Amino acid sequence: MVAETKLYDSLSISPTATQDEIKKGYRKAALKYHPDKNKDKPDAGEKFKEVSQAYEILSDPEKRKVYDQYGLDFLLNGGRQAPPPPGASPGGPGFAGGNPFESMGGGMPGSFGGMGGMPGGGGGTRTFHFSTGGGTKGGSSNFSFSDPSSIFSQFMKSGGSGSAEDDELYNMLNGGFGGGSSGFGTSGFGAESGSGRSRRSRQSDAGLARRPPSPEVTVVEKPLPVTLEQIFKGTKKRMNIKRKTYDGSNKRKIEERVADVEIKPGYKAGTKIRFKGWGDQDEGGVQDLVFVVAEKEHEFFKREGDDLRYNLEITLKESLTGWTKTITTIDGKQIGVSHGGPTPPGFEIRYPEQGMVKSKKLNERGDMIVQVKVKYPPSLTAAQKERLREIL
Repeated sequence: MVAETKLYDSLSISPTATQDEIKKGYRKAALKYHPDKNKDKPDAGEKFKEVSQAYEILSDPEKRKVYDQYGLDFLLNGGRQAPPPPGASPGGPGFAGGNPFESMGGGMPGSFGGMGGMPGGGGGTRTFHFSTGGGTKGGSSNFSFSDPSSIFSQFMKSGGSGSAEDDELYNMLNGGFGGGSSGFGTSGFGAESGSGRSRRSRQSDAGLARRPPSPEVTVVEKPLPVTLEQIFKGTKKRMNIKRKTYDGSNKRKIEERVADVEIKPGYKAGTKIRFKGWGDQDEGGVQDLVFVVAEKEHEFFKREGDDLRYNLEITLKESLTGWTKTITTIDGKQIGVSHGGPTPPGFEIRYPEQGMVKSKKLNERGDMIVQVKVKYPPSLTAAQKERLREIL
C-alpha cells in the first residue's frame, strides 16, 4: 500500500511497476509531451516537466521507497518532518519523534542530494506541478528536482531510446536541448534571487553527497566502403556484427547480429550511420556502433562535392588532330564526347546535371566534368622528329 499514486499516474503505470516499466512509461510520456514536438501546445511543457520529475524519483529505489511510504510532500520538505500516520499526531508512535531519518542527522539520506541538492523551499504549497523555487526557511533544506531537459537527455544517452524511431526523434530534438537551457524557467534550478550565490556552491558548502555523473556512452566506428554507383542509387548493406556482452550468469560472451545499413542517395564520405546500443557491453554501459561511409576508388570518376570528374585519356595524335569518344555516366547512360583539336592538356568539358545526386534535393544532380589527359609517346625516331619539325 502506497501513500499516494500521483507520480505513478503521471507515467500511466501502477505502484507495483518494475524499473523497466517505469522506463517505458517515461519514454512514452516524454516523447509525447516534448516541447519541440508540441510548439503549438503551451501545456505540453508543463506535462513534460511533470513526467521527467516523476521519473527522477521513481527511477531511484531509495527515493521511491520514501515516496511510497510518506508521499510527495514529505520528499519536497526534505524529510525534515514525517507526516503522521492515520489517527496519530506528529511525533507520535512509529515516527521516532516525527522524523524517520533522525539517525541520519534529521535529513534525507545522502543520495537525495544527488539530483541538484536540497535547496531551500520556503513558502507556498507544493503541488504535483513541482514548483520547487524559494529560499531557505528556518534553516531547513528542501528537496529540489533536476532540470527536466537534463533528465530526458541523460535518459536517452544512457540507452533509454528503445527503438530506432525513438533514437531518430531524439536526434531531431537535439538530445533534449543539449542538456542546457530548457525554457522551463530558473525557479528551483539556478541561483536564487537575493542570495548572491548559486545553489551549487551552497550545496558544496553544506557537504551534501551527490550522485556521480553517469559515464558517457562510448562509440565504436567502423568504415563502410561503398562504390559511387551505390551512393548514386542508394542501397542497403547487410553487415555481420560480433559484440561482447554478458549472459544471464554475468559471464562474457560473443553475440552475433546482422545490421541492415541504409545508404541513402547522395551520401558523402564521412557520413555517420549510428546503431544505438549495438557495440560492446562494458561496465559503463553499452557502446553505440557507428558506420562511417567511405567511397571506394573509381576507375574513371573522382567525386568533388556533388560533381563527378571523369578522366579521359587521348593520344598525342588525337590531341593535335581531333577526337571522338563515348563515355558512360554514373547512372549507366552513354554519351558522345568530342573535340576538333588541338586539345591542350587539362582541357575540360562540363555536362550539367550528369553528376552525383544531391542528398537533400534528390531531383537535382551535380555536374559531370570530363577532363582530358594527353598521353605522350615514350619515344620518337629521328625521322618522326624531323617530320614533326616540318609540320609544326
